[in-house]
Amino acid sequence: MTPGSRSDIRYRGDGGRRRQQRLALVACGAIAQPCAEVAERRGWPVDVVPLPPLLHNHPDQIAAEVERLVDRLEEDHGAVAVGYADCGTYGALDDLCRRRGLSRLPGLHCYDVYGGAERLAAMFEADPGTYVLTDFLVRSFGRTVLAELGLDRYPELRDDYFRHYTRMVWLAQQPDEELHRAAQEAAGSIGLPLTVVETGHAGLERALAGLVGPDR
Repeated sequence: MTPGSRSDIRYRGDGGRRRQQRLALVACGAIAQPCAEVAERRGWPVDVVPLPPLLHNHPDQIAAEVERLVDRLEEDHGAVAVGYADCGTYGALDDLCRRRGLSRLPGLHCYDVYGGAERLAAMFEADPGTYVLTDFLVRSFGRTVLAELGLDRYPELRDDYFRHYTRMVWLAQQPDEELHRAAQEAAGSIGLPLTVVETGHAGLERALAGLVGPDR
């Protein structure tokens, strides 16, 4: 089974008729939970349908997996949107959106959504060796980064992977003491200093509002 080959559709108890009045958001698993929290707080009629976050390790598969869910969700939802930025697909998601009449989150990646495209571009221009984390990546660093790279088994390869990085920047949405400790541990595990930039969910909320539209 390849990454992203299955997904559990989550509805909030509505019948099929009500789903025709709702928007289905096919979202990256790394941002699905905050998307659902924002939608619930705003009272938006949105069903968030996640794809596995590790699909990011195979960005060439993202567009196809998104379209697979779009095919299913269009049957019983009034509209479908894409809860991904470009995310390394090099325009494949844009091609899908044009072909199917869909909209996606703005930017090159979720870092743009959280931190703002201009701020992220300036950050990378000032220090191209910046390694960026979100809350999700802080929580899952051991699994989504270290284990996926094999560093839990071959720690001597750390410098082969990270020698050209100079700092870790955590775009913190909901920082607390536990996450601060986890971020420090993540940075220490790959030998980088940590910078914390608090973003909250304002950028994500604005981006989602653009997908939901004024009529929902």
